[in-house]
Amino acid sequence: MKAMILNNIVDLTTNNAPLVASELPEPIPKQNEIIIKVSNCGVCHTELDEIEGRTPPLFFPMVLGHQVVGKIVETGKQASKHKIGDRVGVAWIFSTCGKCEFCQSGNENLCPDFKATGRDALGGYAEYMTIQEDFAYPIPDVFSDSEAAPLLCAGAIGYRSLRLTNLKDGDNLGLNGFGASAHLVLMMAKHKFPNSKIYVFARSEKEREFAKELSAKWTGDTQDEPPEKLNCIIDTTPVWKPIVEAMKNLKPSGRLVVNAIRKEELDKEYLLKLDYPQHLWMEKEIKSVANVARRDVNEFLHLAAEIPIKPEFKEYALEDANKALIELKKRKIRGAKVLKI
Repeated sequence: MKAMILNNIVDLTTNNAPLVASELPEPIPKQNEIIIKVSNCGVCHTELDEIEGRTPPLFFPMVLGHQVVGKIVETGKQASKHKIGDRVGVAWIFSTCGKCEFCQSGNENLCPDFKATGRDALGGYAEYMTIQEDFAYPIPDVFSDSEAAPLLCAGAIGYRSLRLTNLKDGDNLGLNGFGASAHLVLMMAKHKFPNSKIYVFARSEKEREFAKELSAKWTGDTQDEPPEKLNCIIDTTPVWKPIVEAMKNLKPSGRLVVNAIRKEELDKEYLLKLDYPQHLWMEKEIKSVANVARRDVNEFLHLAAEIPIKPEFKEYALEDANKALIELKKRKIRGAKVLKI
């Protein structure tokens, strides 16, 4: 099968082609696994973190990609949840132990044996992939394959982030950064909290204009001060500086939810500028988002179909995966990027 593979950690400031076009053996399913013929796979900022070593793959060569849509073409002998021909999706959560305190309490995203698709197991930048049947999700008919792909990570992690804000209708919500996840969060928030005002902080004027098109109340640069303080802010940026700026914009008891698996080291000096009286006093909180649980993916797909949420996306051929990744690195973002296999 055709695949784009990562053979080693790469510095994307000096290497514009981290992935190599390759031929790999077609997978064989284990007893409880399914084989998916991949049609589309979303491109995520976490892939940059994998490539550059901030959250490195478990082994090499690795097939990246964790926003996978395709049809089942084969099932293991004990797999009965789905049938051949079903259209399913795969998200960041590839597998968990199913036995620990976190799995038993519904917080499987915190499982110490959590495995991530495209980092700890081969992902969707390929023609086929395998996964345990319990970690594949039916895709609602309302979505095309390219529309569905970004929902599986950008949408699901955005849904979890919104849940963790504890937002109530009428509360002010801020969005730090406005890429694939944040634009879906804005759509969700407008639906779930119609009386809440949404403020968007983005470095790019194009991103700010995009946010206005989606009915953001106000937009500004990451250092700008909004017209009023906010109850909650969701940060989706890859750097530290917006975190420090965001804390100044929270109301007393406000919460910042950081939706990023890693932060880049280039501006870590900004973390040292976190001032207790200015940024944390008055019971302000910082909460991180760690992975997603299957609940997040399932609930979000149903919500997205109900609204319906139609993500903005740009398609690339599988062999153009490097181009999509470099554009993402350079922050050439409007909506999501999707590989068409």
